[in-house]
Amino acid sequence: MSSTEQLAILPATTEPYQIVYADDVLLVVNKPAQLLTVPGRHPQNQDCLISRVQREFPTAAVVHRLDYDTSGLVVLPLTKRVLSEISKQFQARTVHKHYVALVSGKLAKTQGSIELPIAADNENRPLYKVCQKEGKPSVTRYQLLTYHSDTQQSRVQLEPVTGRSHQLRVHMLALGHPMLGDTLYAPAAIAAQSKRLMLHAEHIRFTHPLTGKLLSFFAEAAF
Repeated sequence: MSSTEQLAILPATTEPYQIVYADDVLLVVNKPAQLLTVPGRHPQNQDCLISRVQREFPTAAVVHRLDYDTSGLVVLPLTKRVLSEISKQFQARTVHKHYVALVSGKLAKTQGSIELPIAADNENRPLYKVCQKEGKPSVTRYQLLTYHSDTQQSRVQLEPVTGRSHQLRVHMLALGHPMLGDTLYAPAAIAAQSKRLMLHAEHIRFTHPLTGKLLSFFAEAAF
């Protein structure tokens, strides 16, 4: 076996996903950080959440994603009907999600809303940026949970009203509070303060497509 082939089969992370909820038609799992939700193009990026889940649940499908660096809750439908119905809930923005993050500095306000349009940064792909001219409307609600003066770090709850790529990271950077461990957007000194991105999808609420019951799940962050 060549060195390239050996690299291709190495797992992105040895940390397993955790099943938070399971029934006959859908799963809710807790994805570890440093694992793609779906496979990437490169042979080394074939290990991902959905491929791992499908070993046990072959019909599992992806209806939404978390970034490679982000941990937290992911809903995985097991039938085409449920995939379609939950997709409609995401499109209608009736799925409620919030995240927790550790950021640099102390927020000036304990809560607020960030409304800044986001666009792809074509000169620095795969990054995104705030762009008034070409950006898509993007809204994030935030709430300060705690501030530690000794480390000058804030723990914040973030609710993405819209779902743009890298939205939470870009919006917190624009607010002047980059996330710890963010090797894409944070200054080097802040990125180096953590071995992983300090961003976790800790809560999700949606309606069960078949029973109509409101489902709510919480997975505590490891940080």
